[in-house]
Amino acid sequence: METPYPKLIDPSKTRIGWIGIGIMGSAMVSHILAGGYSVTVYARDHRKSKDLQTKGARTANSPKELAEMSDVVFTIVGNANDVRSLLLGPDGVLSGLKPGGVTVDMTSSKPGLAREIYAEARLRDCWAVDAPVSGGDAGAREGTLAIFAGGDSEIVEWLSPVMKNMGNVKYMGGAGNGHSCKIGNQICAAGNMVGLAEGIVFAEKAGLDPMRWLEAVKDGAAGSAVMRLFGEMMAKRDYKPTAFPKYMIKDLGMAAEESDVAAAALPGAALNKQLFSGMVANGDGKLGFQGVVSVIRRLNHIP
Repeated sequence: METPYPKLIDPSKTRIGWIGIGIMGSAMVSHILAGGYSVTVYARDHRKSKDLQTKGARTANSPKELAEMSDVVFTIVGNANDVRSLLLGPDGVLSGLKPGGVTVDMTSSKPGLAREIYAEARLRDCWAVDAPVSGGDAGAREGTLAIFAGGDSEIVEWLSPVMKNMGNVKYMGGAGNGHSCKIGNQICAAGNMVGLAEGIVFAEKAGLDPMRWLEAVKDGAAGSAVMRLFGEMMAKRDYKPTAFPKYMIKDLGMAAEESDVAAAALPGAALNKQLFSGMVANGDGKLGFQGVVSVIRRLNHIP
């Protein structure tokens, strides 16, 4: 019941491992289980995996044990330090993955770390792909995520039968390029969110109904996926968790780090990072990141 690369992926034979079962990860695993795959999950707190266990998932006691039970191991965790520990640590995934096994990191992480993981994987006759995602919790639930893949094109193609359960894969080039693509995506998304927030606050200050304003502009140049996903939530002050602002702050921080490497000036990204940081400073770090509109409202003395 093993199908390491280059044996073709088969839901009845390929063993999937998964680390990271938060808001998005649990939904993504559910799609893979629904696709007929055998999935083993690892979580520090086993109670978090109960719902997935009712859907057929098994559990492992460590990243290494999970890797020993898997042909492909996916990770989607908090930050690059978590990725390093889970994949490269002494009890990490690569210490247990058998030759021909593949790791797929879907965390928004650092391109340089992805290249480091790739090099270590190849030393062990394994493979590594960086494949961060965009689309938020709604995309994860609906299986419509945009997936940005970096690594060997043959491996990305080989993974397509399982990846298509989660969304649409775009191959971006060598190791690290998936993460670079995601950083660029976040620069745009943050700018769109702040622009949308300012547009809504301007409409409110001008005496317009913000919902009518959204309806009026959504099909023009102002319309965007960000407006479709978050416009109504911002207008109605619905700040339920979608993704937390700390992750946008992290991603925009990586943009600053990578801009040093690429010698790119990114003044908008730097300003937007401060606005999302202001959200956290205001005590709103547990709200969804569409709550950045609350920062703009505060600046305009709107309760």
